[in-house]
Amino acid sequence: MASITPPNAPTNRLRWLWLTLGLTGTAVVSAAAGALLAVGLTTTPLLQSSLTADEEQVFGEGDRISATDFRLSRLTRPVNILVLGVKVLTSDLEQPPDNDLGYHALVNDLDGLSDTMLLLGFDPERDDLAMLSLPRDTRTWVEGMGYTKLNEANREGGPALAAAATSDLLGDVSIDRYMRINVQGVEKLVDALGGVEVYVPYDMQYQDDSQHLYINLKEGNQRLNGDQALQFLRYRYDGYGDIGRIQRQQMLMRALQEQALSPMTLTRLPKILSVIRDNIDTNLSLEELLALVGFAARMDRADVQQLLLPGDFSEAGYDLSYWLPDERAIDQMMAQHFDRGEDLTERPSRNDIRIAIQDSTGDAYAIDDLIIRLEDAGYWNINVIEDWSEPLGETRIIAQQGDTRIARELQGVLTLGEVLTQSTGALESDVTVVIGQDWVQAFGF
Repeated sequence: MASITPPNAPTNRLRWLWLTLGLTGTAVVSAAAGALLAVGLTTTPLLQSSLTADEEQVFGEGDRISATDFRLSRLTRPVNILVLGVKVLTSDLEQPPDNDLGYHALVNDLDGLSDTMLLLGFDPERDDLAMLSLPRDTRTWVEGMGYTKLNEANREGGPALAAAATSDLLGDVSIDRYMRINVQGVEKLVDALGGVEVYVPYDMQYQDDSQHLYINLKEGNQRLNGDQALQFLRYRYDGYGDIGRIQRQQMLMRALQEQALSPMTLTRLPKILSVIRDNIDTNLSLEELLALVGFAARMDRADVQQLLLPGDFSEAGYDLSYWLPDERAIDQMMAQHFDRGEDLTERPSRNDIRIAIQDSTGDAYAIDDLIIRLEDAGYWNINVIEDWSEPLGETRIIAQQGDTRIARELQGVLTLGEVLTQSTGALESDVTVVIGQDWVQAFGF
C-alpha cells in the first residue's frame, strides 16, 4: 500500500523535511541555517506509518536524545539511526495499479525491499559521525523468516523488523530511530538541489526494458540531474555487484555533503520541501532532526567515517548470492566506531598491513617511488591496482576497513596526503593509497 502524508499534518512540519538529506547522504547545512529554522519547533514524529507498542520498544521506547536550549536543539547522548532507501516496483505490489504501463515501474511506496541500508552513529561524546553501509544481500537472521537477505526485513515487517535484524547482526547494537525514503524521492531531491557534481569513474551502460531502466553515463566530472544520479546509484555491473554500488553511494554522499554547505541550498528550500514531503517516514521528532543536523554541521569531511559491513561474497553451496558477514571483524568495527564493547584490536605489524596503490597522476615513476619508500618503512604487503581515472591534487589515504589508526600512521610515513575513512578503495586492502599531484610535486618528478 502506498504511503500517504496525513492530510492534517501541520504545515510547519514541511519546513523540516529538507533535513532528511543530511541523514541519507550526510549532507550537512550551516549552523546558521539551523538557527533560522528553529522557529516553530515541535516534538511530533514525522510518521507516515504507525508503530505498535512492541515495535516502539525496538527503538528504545522513545527515550529522549536531544534537548532544547535557547530555541536550539543539541544532542544529549550518542544515537544510532537506521536509514532505509526503499525501491518498490509495480510487480512488487499485491494489487498492481489499474493503469498497467506494460513494464515494472517504480512506485512511491515504503513497504518494499530495502535497496539501501545505512546505520548512522552520531556521537557527541567523541565528536564523530560514523556511517555504516549494510549490503542489501547480507545473509542474516530475520525473525519469522530465518536466514535470509537483510533487505527482506522491511518488506516483511517494516522498520521495526529491519531494525531488530540489523541490531542482532551488529552484536545487539542499540538503534534509537529510523528513517525510510523512497528512491523516487532521492531522484526528485537531487533535481530540487539543482543536480549534484560528481566524478563518474568509468563509462556506465546498462539496459533493462522490463523496468525501463536505461543507464548511460560517461566517464568524467559532471553535474548529474536526478535521473542520472539514480542511474549512478543503481548501476551494479562492474564485477563488484552490490558492493560496487555501495562504493558509488559513498562517492555521491561525499559530493552531496560538500554541495549542501553552499548557501545556494537555502535558496532552493521551497522546491526541496515540495518534492520530498511524500517520501519520508521517520520516528524522529523535529527537535531531534535539528539536533542531528546541528551536530553534523560541525563535522569536517575527514570526521565522517564511511564504513562497509565486513564480509565477503558467497561462493558455491548457497541457494542465492549473499554477502557473508565476518562476525569477528564486525565486533571490532562496532567497538571502534560505535562504542560497542572494549576495542581489543591489536594494531597489525607494518608487514601485515595490506596496502593497495592507485595512480591518478599518469607519472610513470610515481608508483615505483612510492613502493620504494613504503618498503624502506617496513611495508611489504603491497599491491598495485588499476589507475584511478580522476586526476587528484591531493593524495588520498583511504582506511578501507575502517581502521583510521593505521591510515594515519601511514600518512606520517608519507608526510602528505588526506586520510579518509571510507570504502571506496580496493576491497581486499586495509589501506588504499591513491597518488595525487602533491606526491609528484613533493618529490620532484
